[in-house]
Amino acid sequence: MRRIGELYAIEAQIRGQPPDRRREIRQQQARPLLDNLESWLRERLLTLSAQSDTTKAINYLLNQWQALTYYCEDGTAEIDNNIAENALRGCCLGRKNFLFMGADSGGERAAAMYSLIGSAKLNGIDPQAYLRYVLTHIADHRVNRINELLPWNVASQLHL
Repeated sequence: MRRIGELYAIEAQIRGQPPDRRREIRQQQARPLLDNLESWLRERLLTLSAQSDTTKAINYLLNQWQALTYYCEDGTAEIDNNIAENALRGCCLGRKNFLFMGADSGGERAAAMYSLIGSAKLNGIDPQAYLRYVLTHIADHRVNRINELLPWNVASQLHL
C-alpha cells in the first residue's frame, strides 16, 4: 500500500501539468518505483506456494504489468480509471430502479434525460437550470427546430 501511495503522490504533484512534463516526471520518479515493485513481487513469488491465493494475485498483476505501467509512457494517460468510473456511477447506482420502468419507452426516456443532463454538465451548465429552461419553453417551440434547445445553444440564456 505504501508503494502505491507513493505513485499516487507523484500523480498529485503533476496534476494539471502538460502531458510531456507528466511523462518526464513519471519516467524519472514513478518508473523506478514500479521497477522496484516488480522486482519485489518476483522475489515474493519464490517464497510462496504455487497454489496460494497470494501467488495467483501476484501472477495476475504481473500478467497485466504492461497495461499497469502504460501511464508512464503516455503523459495523457491517467494512473487509474477513476474519472470514468465516477462518470458512470450515477447510472450504475440507479440500474436496479431502471429494471422496473414499466416499458421500453420509459427506459428510452430515462436514457434521453441522462444524455441531456450529461451534456449540460459537460458544457458547464447547471442541469437543473437547463431543464427548467427547456421545460418552460418547449411547449411553444417548433418541433423542427428542437436542436435550438440543446444545452450549448441555450447556455447564454440561462441565469446561473
